[in-house]
Amino acid sequence: MARAPDIVWTVLVGAGRGDRFGALKQYESLGEERVIDRARRTAERATDGVVVVVPAADVERERGVAGGATRSESVRAGLASVPPEATIVCIHDAARPLASTALFDRVCDAVRDGADGAVPAVPVVDTIKVVDLGGAVTSTLDRSELVAVQTPQAFAADTLRRAHIDGAEASDDAALIERAGGRVVTVPGEPWNRKITDRDDLEWARRAAASVDANGPRA
Repeated sequence: MARAPDIVWTVLVGAGRGDRFGALKQYESLGEERVIDRARRTAERATDGVVVVVPAADVERERGVAGGATRSESVRAGLASVPPEATIVCIHDAARPLASTALFDRVCDAVRDGADGAVPAVPVVDTIKVVDLGGAVTSTLDRSELVAVQTPQAFAADTLRRAHIDGAEASDDAALIERAGGRVVTVPGEPWNRKITDRDDLEWARRAAASVDANGPRA
């Protein structure tokens, strides 16, 4: 018997307070649309539905749900609004507006192939050193064993819900799955899928947005 098609939803996390950036970066302009709008548009094209998580004051305007004090709390708030019939859930940062629909497809396909979770990864090009509280180097990591991960990250919906049930905190959702003994795999990330953290990132994204669409770089 053929397997029923997966129902894929995205939780788009855009509830940050902008402390480091100095403003709510998710609402900054990328030309004709805002950062959060660009991320939302791609997620809507790539998946069956999107829950947008924003600051509580913006819920009505943005047609979203209120985030929490931490990223994990915000993800849980969004996850609570994902329909129970969803079989795959993608978690995506609104601050990564240039991810392509193909990247959503890659992480979802890895979950369809049996992984509990899948994350986009790009090679680490810098040497990474571990330092103590005083700034002294304690070790140098093997760069060949390191990758930098991006979003969207995709997960088997039931597995993701179980990972969040006890209110655990982590820097990303893949870490929660890893702690629970789940299998998380990597797929090729995208160099233009850069996270907007500071003003330089925003200026870069504004320039890149003119040559990158939901399908990736224009020919």
